Amino acid sequence: MRSVHSLSLQDFAKLLSQEGEKPFRAKQIFHWIYEKKVCDWDQMTDLNKSLRSCLKEKFATSVLKQRSQEVSKDEETIKFLWELSDGKLVESVLICSKERRTVCVSSQVGCPVRCAFCASGKEGLLRNLSEAEIFEQVYQIDLFLHSKGERVSHVVFMGMGEPFENYDNVLKAIHLLNDPMRLNISQRRITVSTVGVVEGIIRFTQQDLNVNLVLSLHAPNQHIRKKIIPYSRKYPLEDILNAMVAFSKQSRRDITYEYTLIEGINDKPEHAEELALLLKGQQCTVNLIPYNPIPGLHLKRPEKESIEEFRRILTSYEIVTTWRYTKGKDIAAACGQLALYPNNFKSLPPANF
Repeated sequence: MRSVHSLSLQDFAKLLSQEGEKPFRAKQIFHWIYEKKVCDWDQMTDLNKSLRSCLKEKFATSVLKQRSQEVSKDEETIKFLWELSDGKLVESVLICSKERRTVCVSSQVGCPVRCAFCASGKEGLLRNLSEAEIFEQVYQIDLFLHSKGERVSHVVFMGMGEPFENYDNVLKAIHLLNDPMRLNISQRRITVSTVGVVEGIIRFTQQDLNVNLVLSLHAPNQHIRKKIIPYSRKYPLEDILNAMVAFSKQSRRDITYEYTLIEGINDKPEHAEELALLLKGQQCTVNLIPYNPIPGLHLKRPEKESIEEFRRILTSYEIVTTWRYTKGKDIAAACGQLALYPNNFKSLPPANF
């Protein structure tokens, strides 16, 4: 059964025409699904019974089944566990901050990158998500918010998976999210985070997009980076940074670098000095992310004083920094904590440093 979310309005109209229906029905159905937030064909009361029967037989309005929903103590973060049609699981997170309603979306089942501090890749990569599976994570959460008189305002591709290892489906999902007939989320409110897939960054630069791109850097040099991110052996750090600078010039946007601070690994003053020299002269922001503990991983979050000193050194070199406020740590929904099997971390191998 084909997901209606994967079809353009024009393609859906053609398929309906092949079933003997008028093409205008496609727009009518889109209005039900995306404006009225109705997913049940039987509730689309201005469609005739034969059309509703046809739709139920040939098209699905949902390819995800919600398995669980966990709310943080401060009620500002909600983690959703989805079951896919093949029984595999993925997670996505709703983060509420003032007027913002941001969805952290997954692009793969598992992850090939295997960052030392992240639970998502510990079981490796199982498969890519389709554009419909990516889009529907946001759509389902938008349905949840609709009952509260709210809507999704921002989307970040920072959940499970490396977006540029599922490039085509991620790009299709971005266009679905941005589609005025669907969720109509501005491209400027969509952010893609990559660990540094150079060919993906280059392709993304060539697209006519206004989407934000951030790099998961996490180290001031290639030697430490290869220990934290084994996958980075494929791409020299210099090549990655050059690709990011090219994207910045094309998009006319500052570069954002994400830097997860791990005690004793990449958080020392000399690391801050080296990072500042590496990025000196760039129009960029370094987003400091204190490591979020994961059961089974013997890594530590730096003390507050160490983080402040790291930030002070970067600032002394006129590097703009932000310090990400951790949300959802109590429900394992913070950065690096999303997992294939969220309640079972016993099999995680120790980080190798």
